[in-house]
Amino acid sequence: MPPSPAPSRPFQQVDVFTAVPYQGNPLAVVMDGTGLSDAEMQRFASWTNLSETTFLLPPSDAGRAAGADYRVRIFDPISELRFAGHPTLGSCHAWLRAGGQPRIPRLVVQECQVGLVQIRRIDERLLFAAPPMKRSAPSPMLLAQVAAALGLKPRDIVAAQMLDNGLPWMGILLDSPQTVLQLQPDHMALKNTGVTVGVVAVYPHTKAAQLEVRAFAAAVDVPEDPVTGSLNASLAQWLIAVGYAPEEYLVTQGTCLGRNGRVHIERDDTGQVWVGGETVTCVDGQVLL
Repeated sequence: MPPSPAPSRPFQQVDVFTAVPYQGNPLAVVMDGTGLSDAEMQRFASWTNLSETTFLLPPSDAGRAAGADYRVRIFDPISELRFAGHPTLGSCHAWLRAGGQPRIPRLVVQECQVGLVQIRRIDERLLFAAPPMKRSAPSPMLLAQVAAALGLKPRDIVAAQMLDNGLPWMGILLDSPQTVLQLQPDHMALKNTGVTVGVVAVYPHTKAAQLEVRAFAAAVDVPEDPVTGSLNASLAQWLIAVGYAPEEYLVTQGTCLGRNGRVHIERDDTGQVWVGGETVTCVDGQVLL
């Protein structure tokens, strides 16, 4: 007898950090991941060939008791992630669009492997609270390897840090946005370093503070990520803390990939950094899984 067909599950594909379809970072969202094994989730995430795919689930008992509205599992093409930014916003957008009702009006609480993440709703924009981050100085040898793979000279680099908020990055502050935009990395050499890398620079003399960012993640089979929430969260916590960036600014990312991503950063009076943007649904239907 032929095998039984796979169940049909609600599915959305959304574009994050943009209000215009196909200009941000796409995310696949399986709206009901109940009953799927780890292997089935990973296989589907690999098949979508997107930087991330998420599966929505009811909160765990502990998460529900702590106030979680739903639980999300996040996969890149080769592994499960403890946290990621654009999947957090995209999953929240999809959950709300499907009729999800948060316990607290205009504040969604998401459970993921890094813990509980708060997401604020302000008009059409969602902003997540950046999780706690660890940062440290990279080893000179590793920084030199990454710089060589990026084609950077020592004079191009203003500062560098290892950043980890559940997803590790090497953050490199460069001397100008032009340096950021002109990079032509050797992605195989970057993959061989084993680290994911974010580069950033500040636009001078703009009316509103603006930064240019690029994210290179060949280490997880994503040569360049269009728009990256986790990286921007870590960069903001680092750059604001040491005075390289103001407490509120706008990030442009995806320029070199033909995208027009916009990431809004703000630090509130308590010191909490919020990372947000618009999200739009591009595909709404069913998936056999």
